Amino acid sequence: MSAATTISPSTTTSSSPPQDPPSRTWIPTSTPITLLPTSTARLYHHIHPILLLSLFYLSFPALTANPVSTLCKLLLPITSLQILYCVLCLPIAKAGVLRVKPKARPKPGVKKTRELGIVWEKVVPAILATLLTFSLATPLTTIIIILFGAPLTTHLAHNLLCATHMALLMFQPLFYVYGVDAVMWKEVCSAFLPWDGVWGGTVGAAVGAWCGAAPIPLDWDRDWQKWPITIVTGAYIGWGIGRLAGEFLFKGMRIQFDS
Repeated sequence: MSAATTISPSTTTSSSPPQDPPSRTWIPTSTPITLLPTSTARLYHHIHPILLLSLFYLSFPALTANPVSTLCKLLLPITSLQILYCVLCLPIAKAGVLRVKPKARPKPGVKKTRELGIVWEKVVPAILATLLTFSLATPLTTIIIILFGAPLTTHLAHNLLCATHMALLMFQPLFYVYGVDAVMWKEVCSAFLPWDGVWGGTVGAAVGAWCGAAPIPLDWDRDWQKWPITIVTGAYIGWGIGRLAGEFLFKGMRIQFDS
């Protein structure tokens, strides 16, 4: 007897190529920071860098003679100017524009109280942004400048003061505008914010501080080559140039990194 062999029909498979999983492209949501819609904001926006850089320029002779003492004395006026700039010119965190409630006919004595309340609502976030700058941004900046070659076992006060000045220039306005929004700080850490006056100052201060390290090892024997004078000076100069570049040359553009 011959064994019968049964052949089952083969199943056919589709020849369509496998589909790729949907890509998760990160789409930034930030927009350039706009000034408050007031004449005071527009005026002080231009006066602020002149005041800040003039103060640093006038303090430069004392800075070369005693860096630690001078940087300490500069902290209060620099911090005050930065707070004033935030209050007068920048929108508060989570508020794209200045929120103005419909005006009702005020009672006698109520108008002045309301105005003081509006000012206080801006001053408190500016103070909180400054505290975040001192408590979070300053230690982080100190670690970064040490990783970039700052003395680790000596010049501790110099490092801390240098980092504090850089943090005030780079991060204090960002804390005021963005608060602790994780999405916005993701764009800050990835350097993908759109250019404007504030972000331009941040980038300019970082690049200026990095360029300021170049004269230190040169054999010129100048007083201003002492650590960290050139770093702080480069940060202030870069901050001023970056503000101008972000406001007038690259506004709305983003830094692109080629893969």
